[in-house]
Amino acid sequence: MIEIENLEKSYGPAVAVERLSLRIETGDAFGFIGPNGAGKTTTIKILATLLEPSAGTVLINGYCAVEEPEKVREVLGYMPDHFGVYDGMRVWEYLDFFAAAYRKPRGQRLGLVADVLELTDMTPRRNDFVDALSVGLKQRLCLAKTLIHDPSVLVLDEPASGLDPRARIEFRELMKELTRLGKTLFVSSHILPELADFCNKIGIIEGGRLLEFGEVDEVTARVESASYRVVNVRVIGEPAAAREILQACPQLANVREQNGRRRSDGTSQLQAEFSGTLDDMPALVDRLVAEKVRLVGFWEEKTDLEDVFMKITRGGVGGGAHDDGPGLMK
Repeated sequence: MIEIENLEKSYGPAVAVERLSLRIETGDAFGFIGPNGAGKTTTIKILATLLEPSAGTVLINGYCAVEEPEKVREVLGYMPDHFGVYDGMRVWEYLDFFAAAYRKPRGQRLGLVADVLELTDMTPRRNDFVDALSVGLKQRLCLAKTLIHDPSVLVLDEPASGLDPRARIEFRELMKELTRLGKTLFVSSHILPELADFCNKIGIIEGGRLLEFGEVDEVTARVESASYRVVNVRVIGEPAAAREILQACPQLANVREQNGRRRSDGTSQLQAEFSGTLDDMPALVDRLVAEKVRLVGFWEEKTDLEDVFMKITRGGVGGGAHDDGPGLMK
């Protein structure tokens, strides 16, 4: 559904995106992850036909974003990271305006507006003024606008930015519903646990370059195998004996006590970086038990997207800092 091949975008000497290639299949929910200035918004604007690339090709459902922008806009819904200003306009008028912009016949627009309001749970707000809505409701309305022409591809730039915890949960459920409806999602976000909950694929970009791409589980497994696992050891009483055994193990490093004090239930927890394999872990447990350590728990810390992101990226800012630079397509 989305094919990007050797995509590049430069603003003078500054390179925002460099040789980016990826493929998103129909029905995928793809999470695009990267620090500020990494090139995410530049890439998204090229997908949305708002920027011309310096080099490379972008195909959306087989249509070229540069050569066939009108065809791309028919199948793609774009949700920017800023809502915009719509003073004096009611919710239904806002949606009707965009339906008209997509050349939907007047006789169909009323039904389309009703459908997207219901899908985004905005029907009770139909007659509210747009500028009076909360941040969360404006995000819902912006998503409703993005869906008004029933696109098969949704490109969403930081859709959960600025939302409170409840609004983020509700928005996440909306994303799941859209994937159940067969939509292909391309979503950038800084809130990584949100992406992990509904995305099946991720890409990590930094300095304009794609560092990792693939199924979430596959990327996580590659990162784990290339670095270390984090193991937790929970014991009754003081952890001194367990700490001594762990520190003597050549496969463990950075052994530390969690919270630096005993828990209220009388247990203590140690954490360490484990460079061995899964097959090596039982021997470590056997050693603790043989040394009479009062062991009540031993488990591997699950690697999440935040861990993956921190291990892969270096915290640098590349040419993507010019994400809002010139180059709008005519």
